[in-house]
Amino acid sequence: MLMRNYEMPWRSPLELVASTTWAGAALGTIAGTPGTIPVALGAAMLSVMVPMTVLRARQGLRIVGVRAALSGRAMEMMTTKRLARLASDPDMVVFGFGFEWQPVHSQRLYELAKVDYRDLRIPPTVLKLLGYVVNPQPDDEIGLPYIHGVEQREKLLARPLQNFEGGTLVVGTTQSGKGVCLGWLITQAVKRGDVVIILDPKNSKRLKRLVEKACADYREDDTFLWFHPAFPETGVRLDFTFNWQKPTEIASRIQSILPPDTAGAFSAFGWDAVNVVTQGMVRLERRPNLMKLTKYIEAGIDPILEETLKRFYEELLGRGWRTDPDLVRLLEKARKGTLKSPSPVASAELVAFVEYYERHVHESRHDKVIDSQVRVFRHNREHYQKITANLLPILSMLTSGELGKTLSPEPFDEADERPIMNLEKIERGGHVLLMCLDSLPDPAVASAIGAMCLADLAARSGIRYNLGGHRRISLFVDEVSNVINQPLIEIMNKGAEGGIYTTVAMQTIADLAKRLGSQEAARMALGNLNNLIAFRTKDQPTQEFINETFGQTAIHNMKVGRNTARDGHLGDFTMVESTQIAEEFNELVPTSLLGKLPNLQFFASVSGGRLCKGRFTLLDPGAESDAGKVKEPA
Repeated sequence: MLMRNYEMPWRSPLELVASTTWAGAALGTIAGTPGTIPVALGAAMLSVMVPMTVLRARQGLRIVGVRAALSGRAMEMMTTKRLARLASDPDMVVFGFGFEWQPVHSQRLYELAKVDYRDLRIPPTVLKLLGYVVNPQPDDEIGLPYIHGVEQREKLLARPLQNFEGGTLVVGTTQSGKGVCLGWLITQAVKRGDVVIILDPKNSKRLKRLVEKACADYREDDTFLWFHPAFPETGVRLDFTFNWQKPTEIASRIQSILPPDTAGAFSAFGWDAVNVVTQGMVRLERRPNLMKLTKYIEAGIDPILEETLKRFYEELLGRGWRTDPDLVRLLEKARKGTLKSPSPVASAELVAFVEYYERHVHESRHDKVIDSQVRVFRHNREHYQKITANLLPILSMLTSGELGKTLSPEPFDEADERPIMNLEKIERGGHVLLMCLDSLPDPAVASAIGAMCLADLAARSGIRYNLGGHRRISLFVDEVSNVINQPLIEIMNKGAEGGIYTTVAMQTIADLAKRLGSQEAARMALGNLNNLIAFRTKDQPTQEFINETFGQTAIHNMKVGRNTARDGHLGDFTMVESTQIAEEFNELVPTSLLGKLPNLQFFASVSGGRLCKGRFTLLDPGAESDAGKVKEPA
């Protein structure tokens, strides 16, 4: 038993021929009634002919209507003000024009695969006469137009904002429409009044214009913030080590910028090296930043350890601690060189202080922070440099030149008038931060900066989760494979509870797998995102991942058989024709067509499996009038 009626719209509208015949017969009846046809009989005949004329006309025009959209829709443009009017409800998210994808649309696609769709297109002049909006996709545009043309009516696609709190993945090959999609979503987030953080590895000038336009239209003058590592003097200074609840958080943030394939032991050594320096600086009531951490990890713990011990002895022994006989004796030995020093650059005082701490301070009075510093001080320097070798190059990249002053801002530098920002300050001020990472000329630095920002945001998310009551943050990460790390995965997994709505964009799963180390790790990361917007993609594993999300449906298959037979007797001939319609489960969207979508067109799975077929229009941030730019959905 078929669960829905079988249809075949990809044919000639023969019903219009029948309608014309019925109409002709009706006119003939009317013309012949006065003389040759009795009035009662003529009325009875017309009562059948007129309804059949209308019925067949409606059936034929329905076939014409289904075929009318096979030419597709050309790319269109509209202004940001037009988008603002469409997205007037702040509790809804608008994501293009289109329709909800049903099994009947899948059936039409599978049937179209058997014929040449170009033979089925209705001439534009005929469509105009019938009142259809004609804006066909030009032949020189990429993709098959009929994918969107299996439905002639489209509407504004919109879903409640709460459906997007579980995270959204935007996937598609280069120039397929991901940037336009992000432009739509970012503009709406700015208009809603969200705190918006955008990580753009490519430095898209068009995206920057859109964000600036949205901020100028809907927010205060100082809302927009810009960061670019190649032009640090024109943007803001960012301190990703400013906000923390525990000193260990800083070490975890630094660890997150290490390459994902870094061996576990070396990653742990790097974390420990940063943590020891951080704990020491906090003990001395100094605020750590990237430049200070790099200095003490590279040059050694000696200065911090010496100052920490001095403060410790003053607290333990009083102000006259330098006159302690045991300490005086150790100082004399250190100056004479009779005390073994683990470092040729360590001062005699430091060597004596460490010896006194180890020999004469009871274990019950030991300080854990000092114990860690003494352990590093005693460690073989050559070996210590080897185990931290993976950490120092990355820290050096983030602290060299003007970039170092930008990421490790000095608040008392009167010559630098650039504003100093951190994520808490950005959140409280309701700012919009666009971080252009400049990954093309310097991918390593771009990746490290993006990962550091995400690590800081993950920590901020934890604070928000504990305290609650903070304004919503909309996070947008383009080319996510360039910056993804464990903190971002944690944000995608748990950020919704902290009020962070995450949208990430990528090209292929292979890019993500290369960054994370395996296909399984990539799929695990993507499993944290509830919504999917899929543009054109040529990568087969990515297509399979998309179709796994979309699911399957029952497709009707018609089998036609014809058997003929003739025996030896003259005139004996038999023929049997049979038609069988069966259902079998197939992909809701054929995998092969995911690589043939036109630019700006997509399939979207939102709200827990609601599948939509849609298209975006280009946004023009500079135009003041949208007359003639984009037409209302038919």
